[in-house]
Order: sequence, then C-alpha cells, then structure tokens
Amino acid sequence: MNTLLTRGAVYPLLALLPVATAGAEGFIDDSKLKLQLRNVYFNENFRDEHGLSANAARTAKSERTEWAQGFLLDYQSGFTQGTVGFGLDAIGLLGVKLDSGRGRSGTGLLPVHADGRAADEFSSAGMTAKARFAKTTVKYGTLLPRTPVLIYNDARLLPQTYQGASVSSTDIENLTLSGGHLDRFKLRDSSDSVGLRPDGYSGAHTDDFSYAGAEYKLGKTVRLSYFFGELENFYRQHFAGIQHDLPLGAGVLTSDLRYFQSNDTGAAYDGKVDNHMLSGQLSYALLGHTFNAGYQALSGDAGLPYISGATVYSFSNVGIGKFIEEDEKTWMLGYAYDFKQLGVPGLTFSTRYLSGNDGKSNTTVKEWERDAELAYVVPSGSFKGLGVKLRNYVYRSDFSRGRDSNRLYLTYDIALW
Repeated sequence: MNTLLTRGAVYPLLALLPVATAGAEGFIDDSKLKLQLRNVYFNENFRDEHGLSANAARTAKSERTEWAQGFLLDYQSGFTQGTVGFGLDAIGLLGVKLDSGRGRSGTGLLPVHADGRAADEFSSAGMTAKARFAKTTVKYGTLLPRTPVLIYNDARLLPQTYQGASVSSTDIENLTLSGGHLDRFKLRDSSDSVGLRPDGYSGAHTDDFSYAGAEYKLGKTVRLSYFFGELENFYRQHFAGIQHDLPLGAGVLTSDLRYFQSNDTGAAYDGKVDNHMLSGQLSYALLGHTFNAGYQALSGDAGLPYISGATVYSFSNVGIGKFIEEDEKTWMLGYAYDFKQLGVPGLTFSTRYLSGNDGKSNTTVKEWERDAELAYVVPSGSFKGLGVKLRNYVYRSDFSRGRDSNRLYLTYDIALW
C-alpha cells in the first residue's frame, strides 16, 4: 500500500512553515492548528442473503466488526498581507487498528489486504496552496469538496480527500459562486490516490470531475442554488434547489426542494444514464423538537450517478441505504430533539424511517431502513469538544442483504493554537 505519511511526519513539515514565511503578517497570526481524535467501534450483522448467488451465500460473512483509532491533524494558515494574500494548509491523517479479524473486516474503517485481513495502520498527508483577492479564494492541492454534486465522505474513521483546484467567491452580497476541477481521490479507508469513477463502476476507466455553481440568499427566508457537475466520459449532472423558512406559530416550518437531472456523456463508460430525481422535505422546529417528512421519486434510465465512495446530497442518504435506484419512490419520516430545552446542552437524539418501492436493480427494488442516534458533546469546561455518539441502523431489502448495525464514536477536538 502506498503510504504517504508516517506517524509524526506532519509535525516537522508544519514546523517549517513559519520559517518559510518569516515576516508575513497574517500568515502566522491568523493560523490555526487542530487535532481531532476519533475512536470508532463498528458492528454490523447480516440477516439474509438477498442479492447473493448460492455460492456467494455459502462463503459470505455473517458479521463485520472492527475497532480503530483515528488522528486528524489540520493546519490552516492565514493570508499574507497585500492586494493578493497567499496561504498554505496541510492535513495529516492516521488510522490505527485496535481490533479486527479476517472474518470480520470490511467495515470501511480500515484498508483490507488481499488475504482478507485489515491493515494495522494507514495514513496520508496533503497540502493545499491558497490565494485570496478581495472575497475570492483559489485553492490547489488536497480538497474536501462540499457541493450538491459532490460531497466528500466523512462517515467513518478518516475523511475521503480529493486532489485538484477550486475557487469560491462572495464578492457579490448574498451570492456565493464556486467551481473546481478534480483529478484524483482517496477513499475513506485507503492511502492510495486513484482516478475518479462513478460508484458501482467496475471497469478500468477513470476521468476528471469539474463543477460550478451558485448559491443565493433571497432575503432572510429563501435560499436558491444551482450546480453543474461532470465526470468526463461518464455522466453530467444538473442540480437545482430551493429552501424556505416560514415562522409558524411558536416554531419554524422549513421546506426543502431538490432536483437532479443526470445524463451520460462522452464515451459513456458506465453505460446509458438518463435520470431525474425530485425530492422534497418539510421540517417543523418547535421548542427543541424537529419533525420532518419527505418524498423522493426517481425516473428514467439508471439510478442517480455519483462519485465512488462520496456522500449523496439527498435526504435518503442515511446509515446504510441510499434509496436512489432506477425509478425508486421513497417516503421518509424523522424526529429529533435537542435536550438543551431541558437544561442539558450538548445532548441530542434523532431517528428516521425510510421506505422505498418500485425501484429497479436487476430486479424489483423494495427496501426500508430505521435509524436512531444519541449524541452528546461537552459544551464547556476543561473537556469542551469531547463527544460520544451511538448509532443504531436496521436495514431490510429484497435485492440486497439485510443488516443490523451498531456504531459507537468517541471524538475529541483539541485546538493546539
């Protein structure tokens, strides 16, 4: 495995930055260095063999259980003085196995070797050069994109990272413009930098991804957005969204409508794509309670395409399922509560239920999922930023294996300066 960072290697790297930029006011004064510790226990039990052949069912794992420790060191410089300010960011990532086994690996926490055993550790590092003119910032290097057409995945031990260039601008009041071009990425459980491809694609082709978009605030209650993304020779995608907040009684009713249109492009290495996905959700927040309900419908040929391993900008991107198969229709219900209303700031609870029908994935798709999460983050004092999160997922499907999953996260953010 190509390992780019050994333990502690990022520290001397960062130590050189002040020397290289001596006298650059703002670069050092506005810099930040943060260490995040992540301790994750992941247990998942399979309940059936849907979607497996007879031979595969005989050898398939009945569970996946791993425990690992992650270290995320994040340095962000300020900008040098002058009309154009320059800066440099760096990130160091290290994952260490605490418990695993050949018959229990594959949770997404750690890389898996050819013999089925999880790696003892894996690591990587990245640097990002940046420049700022007025309220426009250009970056080149390691990026963590977060747009409707591409969101990096950070749901396990270490985040998924990308390599490329990006630009963002807030020079026009209430308007944010952004764009980028990406050519490499690393999965959340890998140190290897590889070319971009769609999720589920098993061929050898990869290509570059480009995106551009705008987000506009219309007054204090309406937010509009449009984005375009294209993975060359695979697919191109348009996104449009609108969000609206409406004071209603003692609470606030938020409506969120999202639309994706996706088509194949160029050589279409992953086959024909002609997909439309329309989804909407209503949320009502009142005295710490939040109730939400939504509906999502896909139509056309193929499911919603997205970059391998990434998070999908959809209400249905939950713990296990994504509910984005061809022609799938999904109902969603959710509830959340913030215990600050009862005098316990930092304690939250949430649960969701989704039911998808009428989809196609080599067979008729029917699936459902129920998620629950209890989380607490110390809000103040000596241990401010220390968090614990317990997640429970139950997933059943007639085209994929059913799963029961329990995940425990212990996190601690430490501001080093």
